[in-house]
Amino acid sequence: MFGLEKPAGQQKPGRSGGVPNMASVGDFNVLSSSIPATKVELSVSCRNLLDRDTFSKSDPICVLYTQAIGNKEWREFGRTEVIDNTLNPDFVRKFIMDYFFEERENLRFDFYDVDSKSPNLSKHDFLGQMFCTLGEIVGSQGSRLEKSIVGIPGKKCGTVIVTAEELGCCRDSVLMQFCANKLDKKDFFGKSDPFLVFHRSNEDGSFTICHKTEVIKNTLNPVWQAFKISVRALCNGDYDRTIKVEVYDWDRDGSHDFIGEFTTSYRELSRGQSQFNVYEVINPKKKGKKKKYVNSGTVTLLSFLIETEVSFLDYIKGGTQINFTVAIDFTASNGNPSQPTSLHYMNPYQLNAYGMALKAVGEIIQDYDSDKMFPALGFGARLPPDGRVSHEFALNGNPQNPYCHGIDGVMEAYYRSLKSVQLYGPTNFAPVINHVARYAASVKDGSQYFVLLIITDGVISDMAQTKESIVNASKLPMSIIIVGVGPAEFDAMEELDGDVVRISSRGKFAERDIVQFVPFRDYIDRSGNHVLSMARLAKDVLAEIPEQFLSYMRVRGIKPSPAPPPYTPPIHVLQTQI
Repeated sequence: MFGLEKPAGQQKPGRSGGVPNMASVGDFNVLSSSIPATKVELSVSCRNLLDRDTFSKSDPICVLYTQAIGNKEWREFGRTEVIDNTLNPDFVRKFIMDYFFEERENLRFDFYDVDSKSPNLSKHDFLGQMFCTLGEIVGSQGSRLEKSIVGIPGKKCGTVIVTAEELGCCRDSVLMQFCANKLDKKDFFGKSDPFLVFHRSNEDGSFTICHKTEVIKNTLNPVWQAFKISVRALCNGDYDRTIKVEVYDWDRDGSHDFIGEFTTSYRELSRGQSQFNVYEVINPKKKGKKKKYVNSGTVTLLSFLIETEVSFLDYIKGGTQINFTVAIDFTASNGNPSQPTSLHYMNPYQLNAYGMALKAVGEIIQDYDSDKMFPALGFGARLPPDGRVSHEFALNGNPQNPYCHGIDGVMEAYYRSLKSVQLYGPTNFAPVINHVARYAASVKDGSQYFVLLIITDGVISDMAQTKESIVNASKLPMSIIIVGVGPAEFDAMEELDGDVVRISSRGKFAERDIVQFVPFRDYIDRSGNHVLSMARLAKDVLAEIPEQFLSYMRVRGIKPSPAPPPYTPPIHVLQTQI
C-alpha cells in the first residue's frame, strides 16, 4: 500500500521493526540516545482541505518529517494511509514518537492529494503543510493542537488537528493475589511446599519467566502474598497473550517437583475474583497415564487491582501550566557591556552567553505556558533615575507588570535594560528566589508549577540567605535552574545544586532537590555549532524538571485533573455547485 512505502533512498536497512499499522520510526538521533521519557501516539485529522481533483474530492495522505538538531535537515518519519475522496480526513494510522520534555522536537506535517500508486511525493499534488513542535502539541489544552495549513500562496488550505496520547500500557501495574486448594501431595513425610511461576508467551510461541511467588511450607491449600507486576512484564501490553502458570513443590536441593500448570490471559485475569478465575491445575503426564485423573488441585485468583503510575504528561494534559521566570545577573563583574570582553557584550551578529542560555531553555519551556507571558527580572544593578541598587527589578522597567511576551520579548527587554542600568553588585540570589516563591505559595493545588532560570557570572554574596530561600522553596511547586556563564569557579553553585549533599539551612534540610546547576562553558562548541551545544545545554538543565515536578505532586497527594473530553471536530460539508 502506498502509505507504508518509503521514498527510494530513504529506507534504512533493518529499521522497519516489523510493526504493522504503525508509522515507521525515524532515524537515530545522537541526543535521543537516552531512555525515552515516554512514548506518545499522534493522531492527525484535517478539515476543509484544498480540492485538487476535478471530478471528485482529493485523496489525502499526511507525511510527517522530523528535524535533525544539528544541521536542521528534515527527514521523513512516516506516512499515514491514503483516504479516498474526502476533504475532512481522520487518518487511522498513528505516528508513535519518543517524547522528552527537555528536547525541542521540530515537526512538519505535509499533505498531498494522491494521484497514483507512486511512492514518490513529487508525483502527487501538494495540499499544504503545518509546522509545530512536539511540546506544542503536548502542551496545548487536552494535548490537542489545531493550526491552519499553509504553503500555497493565496489559498485557504484548511486546518489540521493533531492530538497526542501517551501510550498507557507502559505505565500500568497490577496487584494480584492467588490461593490454591487440594494440590497434589509431593513430599513423603509432609504435605507439599508449593509456589507459582508465571511466564508470558513470546511472538514465536516460546515462554519467558516473569514472576515467582514465595514458597508456602507444608500445605496443600496455600494462600500466597499479593504481588505487583507491570503489565509490560506480564504480557507486553497484549491483553490476549497467553500467560502460563506452573505450580511446583519446593525442594531444598533445587529439584522442585512439578505439580501441574494452567494458562490464562491478562483479559481473563482482569475480570477479578469470579468463577472464571478458578483454574484447574493439570499435570499432562498424569493426565495421559490415569483414566480417572481430574486435576492436581485448583488455583483461585483472590484479587486483581490495576494501578496506573501517573506521569508528567497526565498533569500537563489535565491543564497544569508551567510558569517560567528568568532572572539575569547585572553585576559589574560581568564587564562593561560595550566591550567585546564583557559577558553582556551586545554583538550585532551573535547572541552573548546570557542570550544563548535564555533562548535554549526558554524556547522549550514556553510550549507549556499557554499565555506565553514571562516575568523577566534583573539583579545587582543601579537603576535610573537615582542610582539605587536593586536585586529584583523588572527588565521591561515596569515593576507592576514585569511580564514580557514570549522569549523574544524577554530578549528585547534584556537588551533595553543593558542600555539603561549601571552594572553594580553584590550578587544576591535570595530576592529573586523569594519573588517567585511568593507566587508559587499562592497556588499549591497543582494547577501551576514555577520554573526560575537564574543566569549568573558566579560568585554569590548572600549564600546563607539563598540557602534559606531554597529550603523554604523546596516545599512549593517550583524548581530553580542556574546557568553559570564566564570563567569563574562555581563551587558555591555545586553546593546549591544538592545532588551530592542535600542542601540545608539552620539545621533544616530541603524537602526535595529543586536546584539544577550547569556551567555554560561546558557547552561551548569549539566548532562554532551553537545550535547543537545549546540543545545539549537545554537537555541537561531541563531533564530533572519532570521528576522534581512529580515529587512535589506526590508529596502533596495531588492527582492530575481529568483531561478535557476528546474533541470531535465538526465536519463542514462544502456544498458543491452542480
